[in-house]
Amino acid sequence: MIVPLNRSYPCPCYPVSAADIEKKPLTPFFDDLVKSKFRPVLVIPEKAGIQLFKHVMDSRLRGNDRLGDFYEPIIFFLEKIQFCIDKSFHSVYKPSAKDGRLPMGSVFTSHEDVERKTLMILRILHEAGGPLGSRILARKMQERGFMPSERAVRYHLKLMDERGLTRLVGRRDGRAITDMGIDELDDARVQDKLGFVISRIESLAFRTTFDPIKCRGFLPMNITLFPSDRFGEALDAMKPAFNAGICVSDLVSVSRENERLGETIVPKGKIALATVCSIVINGVLLKAGVPMDSKFGGILQVKNGKPLRFAEFIYYSGTSLDPSEAFIRAKMTSVREVSEKGEGKILANFREVPAICRSVVEKILPKLKSAGISGVMTTGEASEPICQVPVDVNKLGVILIGGLNPVACAQEAGIEGETRAMSSIMEYQELRKFSEVCREKW
Repeated sequence: MIVPLNRSYPCPCYPVSAADIEKKPLTPFFDDLVKSKFRPVLVIPEKAGIQLFKHVMDSRLRGNDRLGDFYEPIIFFLEKIQFCIDKSFHSVYKPSAKDGRLPMGSVFTSHEDVERKTLMILRILHEAGGPLGSRILARKMQERGFMPSERAVRYHLKLMDERGLTRLVGRRDGRAITDMGIDELDDARVQDKLGFVISRIESLAFRTTFDPIKCRGFLPMNITLFPSDRFGEALDAMKPAFNAGICVSDLVSVSRENERLGETIVPKGKIALATVCSIVINGVLLKAGVPMDSKFGGILQVKNGKPLRFAEFIYYSGTSLDPSEAFIRAKMTSVREVSEKGEGKILANFREVPAICRSVVEKILPKLKSAGISGVMTTGEASEPICQVPVDVNKLGVILIGGLNPVACAQEAGIEGETRAMSSIMEYQELRKFSEVCREKW
């Protein structure tokens, strides 16, 4: 394959300035990149050339494709073969009032944006637990604020395959995340993870459709994966927490390996347990017109069966990890002691609601309790501290019981589980009593 060096148009074989770009339109630049009437001076070996240019050759612009999707693989190509392109080529170019051409920023995709989309695809694949196709990936990305076309997602997936982050399972099945992809997801772009928890809370609250009167709709769930051979022990270890009411609800759901639980496919050798997440309170109140501000998750000290103070806490807006998961891994809870003696430390969350909404909140909480959901531990007075935590002006402090307290109880008994907090939503009708699950043989 041969690439021309034609100085009549800007070419990626040498640095390009903003002045060069304004002299000539963009279309001839890409035409010359693929085919040219001029004498070639740069030769690329045939095999490598086909490998490098395959995205460019597949860049057919269709009627339903956006211009950015068309140019995106070409930019990937330019970055991959490390041509020396001046930064002004991407950002300095501005539209001319005479010709009305588009700004370069609206055409080309930045490297950070590419990485952000890549990590979002990896995160969706990891949460799914199995292969997904480009159509489903595009739909799930749109739910999270990204607006890619299926074609753009396919280009990302091709590049991710080359990097070893994903693998093609089948043309109909789609792609699955690899071990390298999981490592990349854990380590990369911590600045994007910062504040991810609070955005996840808001997203799940919006997606909650549960109606406590009709007992229908979707609820947010936490999912924990236990080893299959120790699931019976885990159930026994969690009984004290459920019996003492140190949970959002005693409604749970269980799935065995290769089955789907919410949006997660249970891996081999595991049994998944879904417990109701405290975000259900956010969602139900939101549907009733009550905004709930999620502040932090922490370790709540309990004395004589009543909340005393927060011993430790982590603000949702300043963390890349779910606080409850972090506290469970650090073994900072004593849920069993609280269930047996009324003293110890449990997982809890702190929220605030407008004081003017008190009457609405007091009407909704009994309805939730009648539906088997009682995650509210206590509610404070307007602008008054609660459990030694200051409350904003004209706000009510609300303390919610953490939905992962039963899992923390199992952790205290030495039964390790892989916890995925705030990982899915499930239909209320799919849940059943924890006592029913315990009566089965595991």
